[in-house]
Amino acid sequence: MKISMFYHSLLSDWNHGNAHFLRGVVAELLSRGHDVKVYEPKDNWSLSNLISGHGDSFLDEFRETYPQLQSISYDANDIDLPELLKDQDLVIVHEWNEHRLVKKIGECRSKSDRFKLMFHDTHHRAVTEKSSMEQYDLQHYDGVLAFGNIIRDIYLKERWTRRAWTWHEAADTRIFHPVENADKEGDLVWVGNWGDDERTQELQTFLIEPVKELGLKAKIYGVRYPDSALKALEDAGIEYGNWLPNYKAPEVFSKYKVTVHVPRRPYVESLPGIPTIRPFEAMACGIPLVCSPWDDAENLFTPGKDFLVADSKESMKQQLLKILNDADTAQSLAAQGLQTIQERHTCAHRVDELLQIVESLKSEISSTAHAVE
Repeated sequence: MKISMFYHSLLSDWNHGNAHFLRGVVAELLSRGHDVKVYEPKDNWSLSNLISGHGDSFLDEFRETYPQLQSISYDANDIDLPELLKDQDLVIVHEWNEHRLVKKIGECRSKSDRFKLMFHDTHHRAVTEKSSMEQYDLQHYDGVLAFGNIIRDIYLKERWTRRAWTWHEAADTRIFHPVENADKEGDLVWVGNWGDDERTQELQTFLIEPVKELGLKAKIYGVRYPDSALKALEDAGIEYGNWLPNYKAPEVFSKYKVTVHVPRRPYVESLPGIPTIRPFEAMACGIPLVCSPWDDAENLFTPGKDFLVADSKESMKQQLLKILNDADTAQSLAAQGLQTIQERHTCAHRVDELLQIVESLKSEISSTAHAVE
């Protein structure tokens, strides 16, 4: 198939977790012989912040890591969508795009039966910024790919779309896999961005305070950490590593004994069942994982076997010590989590699901045509 994908950025994952999944999906589609083009806005927010904060040498590193991946930058005021889309078979538009671009692509679809058009939602804005999300004009879209059942159901309940499917994120196992490293640099590592006060208290309770009180050697990577957060890390004796490109995470995980997952508040309170991509990637790298509370309502994993769960600061301390002091527990968690990822949650699995959805749309249209005849 000829596939066009409109996303915020393929090149940059600076405070842009969706880039991880996008890279894996595109790499998998290309490996199967599909012709894939990824479009990202010129000077987009994530790429601009990456270059201004860390320079553009990381772009060369990206190309060395993903030689098969490339994107096409565009100016929203000067893009010939009818020309770009005239011979495509599938177009996917991510929800970080501007409302007017989403609408214009939909208008192209209304004039052509040549391609199928999907809207892809990987965020919590359907709950936290409903007024903005309902302004997206999806009337000509064939459906929505939502990264959790509850997001899918919102689109259907609110009648923002006629069709919606659950399409979870997953690990890009070309990049995220165990790296052998007998020499550990510390006890605990955490990779995640501070964000917009969506989990400040949770990070204190389930990450910073347990590390401090247990006296663990720990390191944290991520961006958008305010001065107050950096001070809290310093007080806890936690080293701050700043931004970490996603493709360097496997090597970093290999140098530590355990990691944790601390979901943002909207996912805990309003969007149960959506783990976001971080735990997928951690388990794919074979590092034992402890999660602060989240409801695995969609049965993606087996809590207690794939990872441990801590419902309080004291519980987190106990679970961390269980892993750090018991090699059998650590090995069992790492092996079981890795097996679950490899059997159910890779980007290859998600591409299978995507292609099945596209085929179902073709079959639906074919059945309708026969009925008319």
